[in-house]
Amino acid sequence: MARLEKRTRIGKHMKNRWQLPSLGLGLGLRGSFAEEVIEQRPQVGFFEIISENYLRVEGDRMAKLEQIAERYPIVMHGVSLSIGSTDPLDLDYLRALRQLADRIGAKWVSDHVCWTGVAGKNTHDLLPVPLTERALEHVSERVHRVGDVLGRPLFLENPTSYLALDASTMPEAEFMMRLCERSGCGMLLDINNVYVNAFNHGFDAGSYVDSIDPDRVVQIHIAGHSFEGTHILDTHDAPVSSEVWRLYRRYVDRAGQTSTLLERDANVPPLGELVSELNRAGTPNRQRSEHAASV
Repeated sequence: MARLEKRTRIGKHMKNRWQLPSLGLGLGLRGSFAEEVIEQRPQVGFFEIISENYLRVEGDRMAKLEQIAERYPIVMHGVSLSIGSTDPLDLDYLRALRQLADRIGAKWVSDHVCWTGVAGKNTHDLLPVPLTERALEHVSERVHRVGDVLGRPLFLENPTSYLALDASTMPEAEFMMRLCERSGCGMLLDINNVYVNAFNHGFDAGSYVDSIDPDRVVQIHIAGHSFEGTHILDTHDAPVSSEVWRLYRRYVDRAGQTSTLLERDANVPPLGELVSELNRAGTPNRQRSEHAASV
């Protein structure tokens, strides 16, 4: 019990409206280095899991996650909520999310402002929502119902997109902030996605991050991408670019310490290299270090 009580006190900066602490600098937990995390206890503030990888799972994978959750804060990030779809919400999925979050003591649950399918068909992709008043009303109403089932607030990420919808009537940043205000959800601000979309769609990335209210943001994502000449792909298979680092620092210079996660999904380097890259974010992991020393 002492460990769990100690873990809940990590992070002293509470600048968001939910009074959720900054967890410092985190990594996406990948099976390739889960055992190494257990054995070596790297100096990382928290880990993020892909929710779907652990739903209704038992055995060795869950056992390792539970060991890690005893030593580090865990946050859950999903890819199947489909909050923008017109299909009914999947209540069995939501109940499984809540069960997992309760089991591992997840600090929060997040997903994306997107839809993944319609009429019962799953595209297995994060498809863009039209940035309209009607979509804003639709998504907001569904956020309320998701929160009721999860029993906790929902945090939504700004996704990448590779086409602009003619129906859209407002900038993405405005849509995200109005969604937060109307639905009561929070934002997971993906800095790399802002940069990718700004390049692909021709808007100013700096203006985007400047318009985001830090009171609504509980977590940041940074990641690498692939520059293809005429466009950028959000591939998460390379180090964070210098442009994304500058955009990240522009935001945190204004907003202050915010839980920041480095995403790497392909060409994953050794754990030590990921930790070194993560530390470029410049937020000290003092809380994590003190916690590790006391365990």
